[in-house]
Amino acid sequence: MRFNLMGPFEIVGDDGRVHLPTTPKVCQTLALLLTRPNEIVAADSVIQELWGDDPPRSAHATVQTYIHQARRMFRDRRLTDDERRPLATHAPGYLIRVADEEVDSTVFQRLVDRSRTELDQGRPQSAADSARTALALWRGPVLSNVPVGRALTARVVHLEEVRIRALELALEADRRLGRERGSIPELRSLVHDFPLNEWFHGRLIRALHRAGRRAEALEAYQCLYRILDTELGLEPSPEIQRLQSEVLDPPPGIGPSLLGSDDLLAPYDGHRDRVGAPLRA
Repeated sequence: MRFNLMGPFEIVGDDGRVHLPTTPKVCQTLALLLTRPNEIVAADSVIQELWGDDPPRSAHATVQTYIHQARRMFRDRRLTDDERRPLATHAPGYLIRVADEEVDSTVFQRLVDRSRTELDQGRPQSAADSARTALALWRGPVLSNVPVGRALTARVVHLEEVRIRALELALEADRRLGRERGSIPELRSLVHDFPLNEWFHGRLIRALHRAGRRAEALEAYQCLYRILDTELGLEPSPEIQRLQSEVLDPPPGIGPSLLGSDDLLAPYDGHRDRVGAPLRA
């Protein structure tokens, strides 16, 4: 059995069939428990997630009903054998017992952490493989078919941030492997999806110039300048402005293939997007 949160919420049986509770709030309850697998989630936290600051008087009894419905679904659809009961009641709340590999968001986080470690260890190919494997788990907006309250909204934002880190790791690993030119199409897509992320813009500008496409590199800078000015009334960061200056007037003896120090656009240096997640219509 697998639980997928990164995209539409799904419970996938061993036979590959997708199962969902018929009640949206049962899905929401399960999703909340799955964000803290194998941990007790207080009943009050579940109530807060489901109804916010205005719960019904029957909230505790209703949550118990939702847990019962979820247990019945696992049993009636034969998602678990008779010996396994994933949903448990433990004061002061509930927990779901799952293996790490059964929850896609847990696998995703571990792969991204592994990629970062591999990159720090000077193993760019392994880092690229781990980051790309993680990104392949992303099926669309997190929990797109489930209502989300405060706790789940925070988890959605967290996973979107981790996805950006995974993209950065993959691109940095590709750069170290000499595949920067091949990343240009992906970078163009990323600056469209994440228009306020200066790191992606900077990588596109540098990749274009290193590919000998100086005019396109300058056009990419102007695009970023317009976006930041229109959306936030800001100029590009000093690092990006320095990169533009080097595109306009490379230092003597420095050609496009050597433009830009490794530190200029290194991941995790605090020079990042003004807003982490993509703009939404």
